[in-house]
Amino acid sequence: MQKTLKAPVHFNGVGLHSGAAANLVVRPAKAHHGIVFRRTDIHVGAASIAAQWDNVDRTPLCTLLVNANGVSVSTVEHLMAALAGCGIHNALIDIDGPEVPILDGSSAPFVRAFLECGLRVQDAPIRAIEILRPVQVQNGEAVARLVPSPVMEIAFEIEFSDKAIGTQTKRLTMENGTFVRELCDCRTFCRQADVDAMHAQGLALGGVPGENAVVFDGDTVTSPGGLRRVDEPVRHKMLDALGDLALAGGPVLGLYTGTRAGHNLTNTLLREVFSDPSNYRMIDCSATQSERLPGAGVHLAEIPEVA
Repeated sequence: MQKTLKAPVHFNGVGLHSGAAANLVVRPAKAHHGIVFRRTDIHVGAASIAAQWDNVDRTPLCTLLVNANGVSVSTVEHLMAALAGCGIHNALIDIDGPEVPILDGSSAPFVRAFLECGLRVQDAPIRAIEILRPVQVQNGEAVARLVPSPVMEIAFEIEFSDKAIGTQTKRLTMENGTFVRELCDCRTFCRQADVDAMHAQGLALGGVPGENAVVFDGDTVTSPGGLRRVDEPVRHKMLDALGDLALAGGPVLGLYTGTRAGHNLTNTLLREVFSDPSNYRMIDCSATQSERLPGAGVHLAEIPEVA
């Protein structure tokens, strides 16, 4: 059955890229509502934006949603991952600024707040997207692929010249509380050279190394406190992928494989999937299928202590 929150949950903070402060409230919503953002600071014209793949304005740094009026909300991926990872299917998200607060750079603060609030089961079946045949997109060396699988799986490979990152690979089945246990605490990361370049362009103004991003410089982790996990970068890429896949409009039953992939390519993959009805079908999940979806049976104690 679909789920929503038992009560509104409040967050506030600055955006990683804009540095703009925002207040954000995730509110319960009725069954079949889906995930919808609403800009409360916009008073003229349509201010709501459905969290859907076809509302994404593809950018390399984050996931940006834009409606037909040009109203936008950026950096939604960590929040979307938390919603998907907790098994929340319906929510109205009020935000009074252009960017979701970065918080600690992971999904853990969202997850903790959602699970502390509690979830309410709704009398409606979960609608999922079942992948029927392999679909792949590529941009140079970056590849994103979805193939049929009875459950949601994510596999990722990254390769960086910085020795502190290097080559990392990981594959996980996103059943039950896997996201909460294995991925939700993993923070966004970047190289010091990228930070310098973004600052020069007036970007990443809300980033504070050690507080909401892990910064690498060659063979050194420059952020105070170091890594939460030895392979935190690839795990964060998997977190991002779950958040971007959540924009499909429901859980994806398939194996997602990303090789050097990012937000842009994952959205391109979803567009390719939905461009041909023979690639997928919408199904009402059976009780057995629902028990294997992300967030089924998850509880607060599964959040890593480090987060």
